[in-house]
This record gives sequence, structure tokens and C-alpha cells, in this order.
Amino acid sequence: MVQATSEEQLPPGQVWGRSWIIYAALGIPKIDLNEWRLKINGLVKNELELTYEELDKLPKIRYVRSFHCVTKWSIKQVSWEGVGIRLLAEMAQPLPEARWVMFHCADGYTTPIPLEDALHEDAIVALRMDGKPLRHEQGFPARPFIPHLYGWKSAKWLTGIEFMNEYRDGYWEIFGYAERGNVWLEERFKGGSGKHVRRSPVMR
Repeated sequence: MVQATSEEQLPPGQVWGRSWIIYAALGIPKIDLNEWRLKINGLVKNELELTYEELDKLPKIRYVRSFHCVTKWSIKQVSWEGVGIRLLAEMAQPLPEARWVMFHCADGYTTPIPLEDALHEDAIVALRMDGKPLRHEQGFPARPFIPHLYGWKSAKWLTGIEFMNEYRDGYWEIFGYAERGNVWLEERFKGGSGKHVRRSPVMR
């Protein structure tokens, strides 16, 4: 277990929200936990397919970090618990040419992040929030969480982690959202900081 320090500073362009706003870009899928699997594939030596029970038995990372939505609201001091993506990568052994990771979800949603962000010490596949399993509308059974990236990269209802050699658009990236999405650099949209946020009907 790694206990990380809590985050207090508010990133540029964000405001603290009082409660969560629940988005589901493609609708909330039905999840049968007995059938659910997390697949790790692509440019790896060892493809993995883990049940929820197998995933939950792996060593956990616990920390307190705030959540930042690209639509400018943030939720302060959320407690997270999950399995480090770095640990999963060590099990799968990405090939040297792997540079990007694509998250795949039960609803068909996808989103990419650079490999360096996926392997950050704070990057996890979250299983619990505030001491309890993720609520269904919050992505149960699992979702990635990378504290320094905007929330649309924290893809709910995760089913796959694909290692890739080059960038591919995911669901929101097709519409111009940033390839990486670093909250501290205000990487909201491709080609600029995105300080003037274009309104979208739903986010993550």
C-alpha cells in the first residue's frame, strides 16, 4: 500500500463544487459482475484477463486527491483506493514501442492517455471511493483515475487497457478534446489551453 499526501491547491480555471454531477456520454450500462473482466492487451508480452475478485486481491494504493472535470468544477478531497496501473503494466510487460494507453469501457466509451501518465505512481484502476465500492453511476466496478488529468480520462465502467504505439482519438477526442488533458496546464482542447470551455451536453 502507498499512502500519498492530500491535494489542496485548485488548478487554474476550476471552481470547487458542492456535489458530484453525474454524466454518462453513452448511457449507464448494465454490469454483470460475474461476467465482467478487465482485459489488458495490445503491445504487451503477456495479455491479461482479470475478474473483479482477482483485481481486488492485488496490492492497493490509497490516497486523497481532488477530482477535476473539464467543464470547470472540482470535488475536493476524495478518498480513492485501487490497483496501480504501473503494477498491471509490470504484469503485462508492455513492448518497447508502446507509447500510449487506450481505456475501453462497457458502454463503448474510449479515451487515450500517454504511457508516462498511465505509469505515474498515482495512476490507478479505482475500485473504491470514500471507503466504499464505486457506485454504479460512478463507474462500478472499476475506473481509471489519474489525479493530474481531467475527469473525462477517468473512464467509467472500465473493461480494457490497451497499450498502443501511436495516438488514437477516443470518444471526446474526436470532438476536439485534448490528447493528454493535464489539469495544471489547462489542456482542455487540442491546439490550445482551452480556457474558454466549449459547452458539451455530457461529459464523464
